[in-house]
Amino acid sequence: MEKEELLQQIRSFATQKLITKEEISLAYDEGSEHSKAWSFGRKLGIAQILYYVGGAIVFLGISIFVWQTWGTHGIVTKILATLGSGVAAYIVGVLFSRDEKLQTVGSAFYFVSALVMPIGLYVVFDNAGFDAGSYGTQSLISGILFATYLVSYLVFRKDVFTLFSIIFGTWFFFSFTDFIVGGRPHFSDLKFFEYRALAAGLTYILLGYSLAQDKKALAGFLYSFGILGFLGAAFALGGWLPDRNVFWELVFPGLAFGAILSSIYLKSRSFLVFGSLYLMGYILKITHEYFTSGLGWPFALVLAGLMLIVVGYISFYLNKKYISS
Repeated sequence: MEKEELLQQIRSFATQKLITKEEISLAYDEGSEHSKAWSFGRKLGIAQILYYVGGAIVFLGISIFVWQTWGTHGIVTKILATLGSGVAAYIVGVLFSRDEKLQTVGSAFYFVSALVMPIGLYVVFDNAGFDAGSYGTQSLISGILFATYLVSYLVFRKDVFTLFSIIFGTWFFFSFTDFIVGGRPHFSDLKFFEYRALAAGLTYILLGYSLAQDKKALAGFLYSFGILGFLGAAFALGGWLPDRNVFWELVFPGLAFGAILSSIYLKSRSFLVFGSLYLMGYILKITHEYFTSGLGWPFALVLAGLMLIVVGYISFYLNKKYISS
Protein backbone atom coordinates (compact mmCIF):
# COMPACT_ATOMS: atom_id res chain seq x y z
CA MET A 1 0.00 0.00 0.00
CA GLU A 2 1.32 3.44 -0.98
CA LYS A 3 1.83 6.11 1.67
CA GLU A 4 -0.92 8.37 0.28
CA GLU A 5 -3.39 5.46 0.16
CA LEU A 6 -2.59 4.61 3.77
CA LEU A 7 -3.12 8.21 4.88
CA GLN A 8 -6.40 8.36 2.97
CA GLN A 9 -7.52 5.17 4.68
CA ILE A 10 -6.71 6.70 8.07
CA ARG A 11 -8.73 9.82 7.18
CA SER A 12 -11.65 7.63 6.17
CA PHE A 13 -11.51 5.67 9.44
CA ALA A 14 -11.27 8.91 11.42
CA THR A 15 -14.32 10.32 9.63
CA GLN A 16 -16.31 7.20 10.48
CA LYS A 17 -15.08 7.31 14.11
CA LEU A 18 -13.49 3.88 13.68
CA ILE A 19 -10.10 4.99 14.97
CA THR A 20 -8.85 7.61 17.39
CA LYS A 21 -5.81 9.85 17.34
CA GLU A 22 -4.47 8.14 20.47
CA GLU A 23 -4.64 4.71 18.79
CA ILE A 24 -2.74 5.99 15.74
CA SER A 25 -0.11 7.61 17.96
CA LEU A 26 0.27 4.45 20.07
CA ALA A 27 0.65 2.25 16.98
CA TYR A 28 3.30 4.61 15.61
CA ASP A 29 5.23 4.62 18.89
CA GLU A 30 5.12 0.83 19.18
CA GLY A 31 6.38 0.41 15.62
CA SER A 32 9.16 2.93 16.17
CA GLU A 33 10.36 1.28 19.38
CA HIS A 34 10.12 -2.14 17.79
CA SER A 35 12.37 -1.14 14.90
CA LYS A 36 14.95 0.32 17.27
CA ALA A 37 15.03 -2.47 19.80
CA TRP A 38 14.79 -5.53 17.58
CA SER A 39 16.92 -5.53 14.47
CA PHE A 40 17.84 -9.20 14.27
CA GLY A 41 14.87 -10.09 12.11
CA ARG A 42 15.62 -7.53 9.40
CA LYS A 43 17.52 -8.54 6.33
CA LEU A 44 21.17 -7.62 6.40
CA GLY A 45 22.45 -5.28 3.71
CA ILE A 46 25.80 -5.53 1.95
CA ALA A 47 27.43 -3.14 4.42
CA GLN A 48 26.25 -5.12 7.45
CA ILE A 49 27.42 -8.40 5.91
CA LEU A 50 30.84 -6.86 5.24
CA TYR A 51 31.03 -5.72 8.86
CA TYR A 52 30.61 -9.26 10.13
CA VAL A 53 32.84 -10.79 7.47
CA GLY A 54 35.48 -8.25 8.44
CA GLY A 55 35.05 -9.22 12.09
CA ALA A 56 35.54 -12.90 11.21
CA ILE A 57 38.72 -12.04 9.29
CA VAL A 58 40.04 -10.07 12.29
CA PHE A 59 39.42 -13.13 14.46
CA LEU A 60 41.20 -15.34 11.92
CA GLY A 61 44.19 -12.98 11.84
CA ILE A 62 44.52 -12.97 15.64
CA SER A 63 44.21 -16.77 15.76
CA ILE A 64 46.93 -17.24 13.15
CA PHE A 65 49.17 -14.73 14.93
CA VAL A 66 48.83 -16.60 18.23
CA TRP A 67 49.50 -19.95 16.55
CA GLN A 68 52.56 -18.75 14.62
CA THR A 69 54.16 -16.86 17.52
CA TRP A 70 53.15 -19.06 20.44
CA GLY A 71 56.70 -20.01 21.36
CA THR A 72 58.36 -16.65 20.68
CA HIS A 73 56.38 -14.18 22.81
CA GLY A 74 56.01 -13.83 26.55
CA ILE A 75 52.88 -14.31 28.62
CA VAL A 76 52.00 -10.61 28.72
CA THR A 77 52.19 -10.25 24.92
CA LYS A 78 50.03 -13.34 24.40
CA ILE A 79 47.37 -12.10 26.83
CA LEU A 80 47.33 -8.59 25.32
CA ALA A 81 47.07 -10.00 21.79
CA THR A 82 44.13 -12.23 22.66
CA LEU A 83 42.16 -11.29 25.76
CA GLY A 84 43.27 -7.66 25.44
CA SER A 85 42.03 -7.55 21.85
CA GLY A 86 38.71 -9.05 22.88
CA VAL A 87 38.19 -6.55 25.70
CA ALA A 88 39.25 -3.66 23.44
CA ALA A 89 36.79 -4.77 20.74
CA TYR A 90 34.03 -4.96 23.36
CA ILE A 91 34.77 -1.42 24.58
CA VAL A 92 34.82 -0.09 21.00
CA GLY A 93 31.47 -1.79 20.44
CA VAL A 94 30.01 -0.02 23.47
CA LEU A 95 31.31 3.35 22.21
CA PHE A 96 29.95 2.87 18.69
CA SER A 97 26.60 1.61 19.95
CA ARG A 98 25.99 4.91 21.73
CA ASP A 99 25.47 6.50 18.29
CA GLU A 100 22.32 5.16 16.62
CA LYS A 101 23.88 5.49 13.15
CA LEU A 102 26.86 3.32 14.16
CA GLN A 103 25.02 0.61 16.08
CA THR A 104 25.60 -2.01 13.39
CA VAL A 105 29.33 -1.25 13.41
CA GLY A 106 29.23 -1.61 17.20
CA SER A 107 27.58 -5.03 16.84
CA ALA A 108 30.42 -6.07 14.51
CA PHE A 109 32.94 -5.25 17.24
CA TYR A 110 30.84 -7.18 19.76
CA PHE A 111 31.02 -10.06 17.30
CA VAL A 112 34.84 -9.79 17.20
CA SER A 113 35.05 -9.72 21.00
CA ALA A 114 32.88 -12.83 21.31
CA LEU A 115 35.15 -14.73 18.93
CA VAL A 116 38.45 -13.58 20.44
CA MET A 117 37.67 -13.71 24.16
CA PRO A 118 37.54 -17.55 24.36
CA ILE A 119 41.09 -17.66 22.96
CA GLY A 120 42.18 -15.01 25.44
CA LEU A 121 40.73 -16.88 28.41
CA TYR A 122 42.30 -20.11 27.17
CA VAL A 123 45.71 -18.35 27.07
CA VAL A 124 45.19 -16.95 30.58
CA PHE A 125 44.24 -20.30 32.12
CA ASP A 126 46.90 -22.19 30.20
CA ASN A 127 49.65 -19.86 31.39
CA ALA A 128 48.25 -19.95 34.92
CA GLY A 129 49.00 -23.67 35.06
CA PHE A 130 45.51 -25.03 34.44
CA ASP A 131 44.83 -27.92 32.08
CA ALA A 132 42.92 -25.89 29.47
CA GLY A 133 41.58 -29.06 27.86
CA SER A 134 39.99 -30.43 31.04
CA TYR A 135 36.25 -30.25 31.62
CA GLY A 136 36.77 -28.18 34.76
CA THR A 137 38.71 -25.46 32.95
CA GLN A 138 36.32 -25.56 30.00
CA SER A 139 33.47 -25.04 32.46
CA LEU A 140 35.23 -22.00 33.94
CA ILE A 141 35.93 -20.44 30.54
CA SER A 142 32.44 -21.05 29.15
CA GLY A 143 30.83 -19.99 32.43
CA ILE A 144 32.70 -16.68 32.44
CA LEU A 145 31.73 -16.03 28.80
CA PHE A 146 28.10 -17.04 29.38
CA ALA A 147 27.78 -14.74 32.41
CA THR A 148 29.51 -11.87 30.58
CA TYR A 149 27.26 -11.95 27.53
CA LEU A 150 24.08 -12.65 29.47
CA VAL A 151 24.69 -9.60 31.67
CA SER A 152 25.62 -7.62 28.54
CA TYR A 153 22.29 -8.54 26.98
CA LEU A 154 20.39 -7.53 30.10
CA VAL A 155 22.18 -4.16 30.12
CA PHE A 156 22.40 -3.28 26.40
CA ARG A 157 19.59 -5.41 24.88
CA LYS A 158 21.62 -6.20 21.76
CA ASP A 159 20.72 -9.23 19.68
CA VAL A 160 24.34 -10.26 19.22
CA PHE A 161 24.50 -10.78 22.99
CA THR A 162 21.43 -13.01 22.84
CA LEU A 163 23.07 -15.20 20.22
CA PHE A 164 26.37 -15.59 22.03
CA SER A 165 24.67 -16.08 25.39
CA ILE A 166 22.95 -19.10 23.87
CA ILE A 167 26.18 -20.39 22.28
CA PHE A 168 28.29 -20.00 25.41
CA GLY A 169 25.44 -21.28 27.58
CA THR A 170 25.33 -24.46 25.49
CA TRP A 171 29.09 -24.87 25.79
CA PHE A 172 28.86 -24.40 29.56
CA PHE A 173 26.04 -26.95 29.81
CA PHE A 174 27.98 -29.70 28.04
CA SER A 175 31.35 -28.99 29.69
CA PHE A 176 29.92 -28.63 33.20
CA THR A 177 27.83 -31.80 33.00
CA ASP A 178 30.91 -33.65 31.74
CA PHE A 179 32.86 -32.23 34.65
CA ILE A 180 30.20 -33.35 37.16
CA VAL A 181 29.48 -36.89 35.97
CA GLY A 182 31.64 -37.57 32.92
CA GLY A 183 33.92 -40.60 33.02
CA ARG A 184 32.02 -42.44 35.74
CA PRO A 185 31.55 -46.17 35.07
CA HIS A 186 27.74 -46.14 35.05
CA PHE A 187 27.62 -43.31 32.48
CA SER A 188 28.07 -44.24 28.83
CA ASP A 189 29.79 -41.32 27.09
CA LEU A 190 27.70 -41.68 23.94
CA LYS A 191 24.36 -42.16 25.69
CA PHE A 192 25.13 -39.34 28.10
CA PHE A 193 25.82 -37.04 25.16
CA GLU A 194 22.62 -38.10 23.40
CA TYR A 195 20.43 -37.33 26.42
CA ARG A 196 22.11 -33.95 26.84
CA ALA A 197 21.64 -33.21 23.14
CA LEU A 198 17.97 -34.08 23.59
CA ALA A 199 17.69 -31.60 26.47
CA ALA A 200 19.64 -28.91 24.60
CA GLY A 201 17.46 -29.32 21.51
CA LEU A 202 14.27 -29.00 23.54
CA THR A 203 15.68 -25.90 25.26
CA TYR A 204 16.48 -24.32 21.88
CA ILE A 205 12.91 -24.97 20.72
CA LEU A 206 11.42 -23.37 23.84
CA LEU A 207 13.76 -20.38 23.52
CA GLY A 208 12.79 -20.01 19.87
CA TYR A 209 9.12 -20.06 20.79
CA SER A 210 9.64 -17.36 23.43
CA LEU A 211 11.48 -15.15 20.91
CA ALA A 212 9.24 -15.82 17.90
CA GLN A 213 7.23 -12.61 18.19
CA ASP A 214 10.13 -10.16 18.44
CA LYS A 215 13.13 -11.93 16.88
CA LYS A 216 11.87 -14.12 14.07
CA ALA A 217 15.27 -14.70 12.48
CA LEU A 218 16.83 -15.83 15.76
CA ALA A 219 13.75 -17.94 16.51
CA GLY A 220 14.15 -19.62 13.12
CA PHE A 221 17.81 -20.35 13.91
CA LEU A 222 16.85 -21.87 17.26
CA TYR A 223 14.01 -23.89 15.75
CA SER A 224 16.35 -25.35 13.12
CA PHE A 225 19.11 -26.40 15.48
CA GLY A 226 16.65 -27.33 18.21
CA ILE A 227 14.55 -29.76 16.18
CA LEU A 228 17.65 -31.13 14.44
CA GLY A 229 19.31 -31.90 17.78
CA PHE A 230 16.14 -33.10 19.50
CA LEU A 231 15.03 -35.54 16.81
CA GLY A 232 18.62 -36.57 16.07
CA ALA A 233 19.21 -37.47 19.71
CA ALA A 234 15.86 -39.29 19.99
CA PHE A 235 16.64 -41.23 16.79
CA ALA A 236 20.10 -42.19 18.07
CA LEU A 237 18.73 -43.26 21.46
CA GLY A 238 16.64 -45.89 19.67
CA GLY A 239 19.88 -47.68 18.85
CA TRP A 240 20.37 -50.54 16.40
CA LEU A 241 19.96 -54.27 16.69
CA PRO A 242 20.98 -56.02 18.85
CA ASP A 243 21.40 -53.00 21.18
CA ARG A 244 18.16 -51.25 20.36
CA ASN A 245 16.09 -49.35 22.92
CA VAL A 246 12.46 -50.39 22.48
CA PHE A 247 11.10 -47.36 24.34
CA TRP A 248 12.74 -44.81 22.04
CA GLU A 249 11.93 -46.86 18.93
CA LEU A 250 8.24 -46.78 19.89
CA VAL A 251 8.25 -43.11 20.92
CA PHE A 252 10.18 -41.72 17.97
CA PRO A 253 7.39 -41.86 15.31
CA GLY A 254 5.18 -39.82 17.63
CA LEU A 255 7.94 -37.24 18.08
CA ALA A 256 8.50 -37.00 14.33
CA PHE A 257 4.78 -36.66 13.58
CA GLY A 258 4.53 -34.14 16.41
CA ALA A 259 7.27 -32.06 14.79
CA ILE A 260 5.45 -32.16 11.43
CA LEU A 261 2.15 -31.10 12.97
CA SER A 262 3.86 -28.43 15.10
CA SER A 263 5.21 -26.86 11.91
CA ILE A 264 1.66 -25.71 11.13
CA TYR A 265 1.20 -23.94 14.46
CA LEU A 266 4.73 -22.53 14.58
CA LYS A 267 4.87 -21.66 10.87
CA SER A 268 8.28 -23.32 10.85
CA ARG A 269 9.62 -24.97 7.73
CA SER A 270 12.47 -26.43 9.81
CA PHE A 271 10.03 -28.51 11.84
CA LEU A 272 8.37 -29.77 8.68
CA VAL A 273 11.59 -30.58 6.81
CA PHE A 274 13.50 -32.25 9.65
CA GLY A 275 10.41 -34.01 10.96
CA SER A 276 9.78 -35.48 7.51
CA LEU A 277 13.42 -36.43 6.92
CA TYR A 278 13.76 -38.14 10.29
CA LEU A 279 10.47 -39.97 9.77
CA MET A 280 11.74 -41.23 6.42
CA GLY A 281 14.98 -42.31 8.04
CA TYR A 282 13.04 -44.13 10.75
CA ILE A 283 11.00 -46.03 8.15
CA LEU A 284 14.18 -47.13 6.36
CA LYS A 285 15.80 -48.10 9.66
CA ILE A 286 12.88 -50.28 10.77
CA THR A 287 12.74 -51.89 7.33
CA HIS A 288 16.45 -52.71 7.49
CA GLU A 289 16.30 -54.05 11.05
CA TYR A 290 13.26 -56.29 10.83
CA PHE A 291 12.62 -57.17 7.18
CA THR A 292 15.99 -57.79 5.53
CA SER A 293 15.70 -61.58 5.33
CA GLY A 294 13.47 -63.83 3.30
CA LEU A 295 10.67 -62.92 0.90
CA GLY A 296 9.40 -60.30 3.32
CA TRP A 297 12.19 -57.90 2.41
CA PRO A 298 11.02 -57.00 -1.13
CA PHE A 299 7.47 -56.41 0.10
CA ALA A 300 8.77 -54.38 3.03
CA LEU A 301 10.78 -52.23 0.63
CA VAL A 302 7.70 -51.65 -1.51
CA LEU A 303 5.70 -50.70 1.56
CA ALA A 304 8.50 -48.46 2.82
CA GLY A 305 8.71 -46.74 -0.57
CA LEU A 306 4.97 -46.06 -0.58
CA MET A 307 5.16 -44.70 2.97
CA LEU A 308 7.99 -42.38 1.97
CA ILE A 309 5.90 -41.11 -0.93
CA VAL A 310 3.01 -40.46 1.47
CA VAL A 311 5.28 -38.62 3.92
CA GLY A 312 6.72 -36.55 1.07
CA TYR A 313 3.26 -35.62 -0.22
CA ILE A 314 2.02 -34.69 3.26
CA SER A 315 5.09 -32.50 3.78
CA PHE A 316 4.59 -30.79 0.42
CA TYR A 317 0.87 -30.25 1.12
CA LEU A 318 1.42 -28.83 4.60
CA ASN A 319 4.18 -26.53 3.40
CA LYS A 320 2.06 -25.22 0.54
CA LYS A 321 -1.16 -24.80 2.52
CA TYR A 322 -0.01 -23.64 5.96
CA ILE A 323 3.59 -22.41 5.84
CA SER A 324 4.40 -20.87 2.45
CA SER A 325 1.09 -19.02 2.38
